[in-house]
Amino acid sequence: MEYITTRLGRLKLVALLEGLSLIVLIFIAVPLKHIWGKPWLVQNVGMIHGVLFILYVLQVVQAKIEYGWSIRKTLLALLLSFVPFGTFYVTAKMLPTMVDGSKP
Repeated sequence: MEYITTRLGRLKLVALLEGLSLIVLIFIAVPLKHIWGKPWLVQNVGMIHGVLFILYVLQVVQAKIEYGWSIRKTLLALLLSFVPFGTFYVTAKMLPTMVDGSKP
């Protein structure tokens, strides 16, 4: 429930989904398109990934404002969204656990 009701939870959820969609897009959909001529997965996963990317950027900006993140931390969180597995790093190393309810 914390993944929906808190800013940090929503950021973690969107980061995980965005990272997963990037991995599917790069390692499954793109090879299917270019090797076997099957563009349908790129079209569908690409749209989903685009929406998740925009949501991720919005969540990072909102977290920066709410939690007073530094420009460096904010830019790193944004830049890592362009790297496969980057948002998993953000979730695991840059964001605190939600158990204690404290702000990052």
